[in-house]
Amino acid sequence: MSSEPPPPGSGQPPDEDPFKKQPPPAEGGGSPYDGPSPPTPPQGSPYDSPYGDQPPPHGGGDPYGPGGPYGGDPLAGMPPLADSGKRTVARLIDMILVGLVVWLLTLAFGVEEYTLNADKMEYSRGFGQALIAAVLYTGYDTIMISRSGQTLGKKLFKLRVANLDNGSTPSVQTTLVRSLVLWIPFAFCCACIWTAIAGGWSYFDKPYKQGLHDKAAKTVVVSTG
Repeated sequence: MSSEPPPPGSGQPPDEDPFKKQPPPAEGGGSPYDGPSPPTPPQGSPYDSPYGDQPPPHGGGDPYGPGGPYGGDPLAGMPPLADSGKRTVARLIDMILVGLVVWLLTLAFGVEEYTLNADKMEYSRGFGQALIAAVLYTGYDTIMISRSGQTLGKKLFKLRVANLDNGSTPSVQTTLVRSLVLWIPFAFCCACIWTAIAGGWSYFDKPYKQGLHDKAAKTVVVSTG
């Protein structure tokens, strides 16, 4: 079956993710897939083997430049990377929205723990609440991002999660990895400290502004507006 897009007016919807990077047109205006085998695209994934069968370039140089080990800029053809400040605010909005649901469920199922200390009652979070938080935060991110690349907070700030190698919306598996890395430590041991570390990594990471959860899933966050 031909991989060429349907002609205009054919009525057949495209199969590709609308955000996925497309290969550049071949010289002369023909299809880039004409011939016995498809050509090698000029932008390589930064997660491929850096040099292939070739020795590393002498003197190093910019690893993300056209002659670098990554074979060019993987972000070519994608929207600009998202501002880390907007990412933080969007994440806080998501945390508040899901946190309210977690709080309501902990009240409904009675999983909160109280410790009576003299005349003062102290509240502490138990395993049951941590489990509910882990499931809800992970499920929220996984379902929302695998559908459109956006959570509610990201939609508000016109941000989107994308695969670094091709710009498409991450799969359920990819998004699940991303969500687990972010939310499991948050729920069971490190709370907001881990979220600040994982998400705050994007403020300093170069050149892709990835959080630690982005690095685990090989994703980036880009601006859509």
